[in-house]
Amino acid sequence: MTAKGLLDDAAFAEVRERLRRNPRGAARLRDELCRRSLDPAAATAAVERGLVHRTPSLLTLRAVLTDELHRRILSSRVYDVARHTPLEEASLLSRRLGNTILLKREDLQPVFSFKLRGAYNRMAHLSEAECARGVIAASAGNHGQGVAYSARTLGIRAVIVMPNTTPQIKVDAVRSMGAEVVLVGDTYPEAKAHSDQLAVRSGLAPIHPFDDPLVIAGQGTIADELLRDAGGPLDVVFVPVGGGGLIAGIAGYLEHAAPSVEVIGVEPFEADAMYRSLAANRRVTLDTVGIFADGVAVQEVGELTFEITRRTVDTILRVTNDEICAAIKDIFEDTRTIMEPAGALGIAGLKRWVEDTGARGRRLVAILSGANMNFERLRFVAERAELGEAREAILAVTIPERPGSFRAFCGTIGRRVVTEFNYRLSGREEAHIFVGVRVESREDADALARQLRHAGYKTVDLSANEMAKLHVRYMVGGPTPAEVEHEIACRFEFPERPGALLRFLDTLGGRWNISLFHYRNHGADFGRALAGFEVPPEQRGKFQRFLQSLGYPCVCEPENDAYRLFLG
Repeated sequence: MTAKGLLDDAAFAEVRERLRRNPRGAARLRDELCRRSLDPAAATAAVERGLVHRTPSLLTLRAVLTDELHRRILSSRVYDVARHTPLEEASLLSRRLGNTILLKREDLQPVFSFKLRGAYNRMAHLSEAECARGVIAASAGNHGQGVAYSARTLGIRAVIVMPNTTPQIKVDAVRSMGAEVVLVGDTYPEAKAHSDQLAVRSGLAPIHPFDDPLVIAGQGTIADELLRDAGGPLDVVFVPVGGGGLIAGIAGYLEHAAPSVEVIGVEPFEADAMYRSLAANRRVTLDTVGIFADGVAVQEVGELTFEITRRTVDTILRVTNDEICAAIKDIFEDTRTIMEPAGALGIAGLKRWVEDTGARGRRLVAILSGANMNFERLRFVAERAELGEAREAILAVTIPERPGSFRAFCGTIGRRVVTEFNYRLSGREEAHIFVGVRVESREDADALARQLRHAGYKTVDLSANEMAKLHVRYMVGGPTPAEVEHEIACRFEFPERPGALLRFLDTLGGRWNISLFHYRNHGADFGRALAGFEVPPEQRGKFQRFLQSLGYPCVCEPENDAYRLFLG
């Protein structure tokens, strides 16, 4: 490459595409071109040429979106009802991670969620005629509370349509504020469709939970507060992502007021609509969505929120439910407050980013978006937090079946804390034990497994095995009796609501003998069952078609290590 700044067609096409995908990345792209042996002048010219050749409508839209959004945020009326929430340092987490971790405490709003900001800002701009008719909203919980609280304050009627799977604490909260609650379907899209129909029939004004300029602007007031309270420069802000209203408001404001601050979105793997949409450069509708983090459980992000996010956000991280549970524990240890799963996404993503990048000495903000936690879910959270934090390893270990073997095994482990130990005599030669051990990190768990193998114990790490964590740990009691033939073990999920298990069993019917069944209400998003069926080889095809017709998510795992060692 020469100092004239010329690129061949292929290289220039790459520059232009990179800039189209990430308009904020000009400086980083210039640095990368320099590292690729293009001198600084040529790199600058290449980036400028790429910028000039971008579609003018994209440049115009970006300017309109961010400038107009900035104006709307500064003129929002959220403080009629919402609080300017504190930005607090998480001292324990800061020391552990080697960074200054700041928590934006939106859980301290009157409805324990940031959603009040956007809902009230939208409703404060209703006409007199709209106020007279009243409002309607579809909500998985927190938006409904924001609308109900705002309606009570403004003295107007509110109807909130919610999925049947909404945590009871959120349903009760909406009703306590005087709103009418309609429970429909199992997912937000089903509730939204019904809400749209009711709005047309009744004339009630719909209040969208995220894809509305005034709602986005209301959420964006959080970013204004961040800059006022930071007491110094901020490096990265981690934002939970559902439909995109919160991240669009925050990133849109910071793009205009503090472009050096990076905004990173965080989604669960089971509800990653924004991640997939940005990857595809178009809005993607998920086939199914997990609702453990019900506050962000949407199948499709908003049209406006997507446009803002893809022009102002560089990265969306995805985290597991175990990582969310660990984040809830981290926040509790620093604040003595329990977040709901969606409310802890920011910390879960922050921890993942610090681990991936090795960042130290940075000033990082996590938005604590809500604390409307169902009490029944705490059991599941406590159970999985240690795994999400990589503080517990679950192992299947084969030891000799003779007196003193358990003591010898414990001697090999040393002074480590054994959190769980299950086994049953299944033969005279060897025994399979299911053991939980306290560890310090994932690397420590790997080292323990290597230590046991070096000592001659056959060891399988089950820490990431869902069947082991959800079912087998509570069922260890020996393998399949000799009289059971051709068993196939399958895991099922179904929406957790009253009567769900009975309906599930009715659907299974009696076509094949059930030789194994385990169900436990974990206080999670879905009921989960492990079932074994006796299926002769000649009926396997018919059985697979039967499973596909059930309408329930299903995974058959005849070779699963946990099943093979303890139940098969």
